[in-house]
Amino acid sequence: MSDERQGLLDGAAPPLGTARLFGHEAPERFLAESYRSGKGHHAILIEGPEGIGKATLAFRFAAHVLAHPEPSQAPAELADPDPGSALVRQLASGASHNLLHLTRPVDEKTGKLRGAITIDEVRKAGRFFSQTSGTGNWRIVIIDPADDLNRNAANAILKILEEPPKRAMFLVLSHAPGKLLPTIRSRCLPLKLEPLDASNMERALGQLGITLSGGQRETVLALAKGSVARALKVINYGGLDIIAAFDELLAAQGPAARKIMHRIADALSARDSDVAFGFFVEHLGDHLHEQARAAALSGAIGEADHFARLSSSVTEQLAVSAAYNLDRKQTILDVLAAVTR
Repeated sequence: MSDERQGLLDGAAPPLGTARLFGHEAPERFLAESYRSGKGHHAILIEGPEGIGKATLAFRFAAHVLAHPEPSQAPAELADPDPGSALVRQLASGASHNLLHLTRPVDEKTGKLRGAITIDEVRKAGRFFSQTSGTGNWRIVIIDPADDLNRNAANAILKILEEPPKRAMFLVLSHAPGKLLPTIRSRCLPLKLEPLDASNMERALGQLGITLSGGQRETVLALAKGSVARALKVINYGGLDIIAAFDELLAAQGPAARKIMHRIADALSARDSDVAFGFFVEHLGDHLHEQARAAALSGAIGEADHFARLSSSVTEQLAVSAAYNLDRKQTILDVLAAVTR
């Protein structure tokens, strides 16, 4: 199962537990060279789809900066982390006084991650900077991801970004930067990461001990869309079964369709099914988007509008269900009924 307290998927490795980063050589060079020049930006928005290596890059760069606090003396490229070094051990364990990782906190009652990064978490950044202000070292905050900041937390981060302390650096991760406050985006230097190509996907999965072979290779790579996280969901969380059941539903009618709906809803509302449910939501969104795009390209504007409206309606319904903690099974049944109507 996933390590819920760390937000890790089953089969994944923590950012500094990843020996190598594949497919992002140009962004790595940019970060190393801009830091070495002494003209690096105090806040960098590392953006791109989920699971392509943004957090790994952020931690690698943080380790680089903390290992070489004087920019002019820093190497021109980032090195792979040395798990035996005291610095990397401190960063990996969360024991460094110079790095703060802001992410969704754990609900102590349930042992699961909360739904958002709260203002209480952001206040840790204020204490972090005040407690380390006299050390002279770099102080780095990784926001992972900023998409999870609630409104109050986002406004609190904005205030710090507007007047950053000396020798402070923010590495702001985002899967969907368009959803961030424009004022946060405007105070960051954007650095876009692209999905991994097939070769780098296989290398990244191989580093995790996963080898794709035969027909599985083509299927997993196609469904993963350049994301290691998505590939792990396909391989380790029943992603293939979810997609097969959904395709079966789209082809069915009447009682047979209702039976499949309940089968899907039962599976996605079972205990410890959060990751599978998230994967289903992603796949459903992709399906509706692709249907709308195909209809538009074929000139069927009315049909394209139908799928676009349906996508917005489903997104809103899922958001309301999550916000008010409504019964997941009934929500899934309602959504599937709307999609197949």
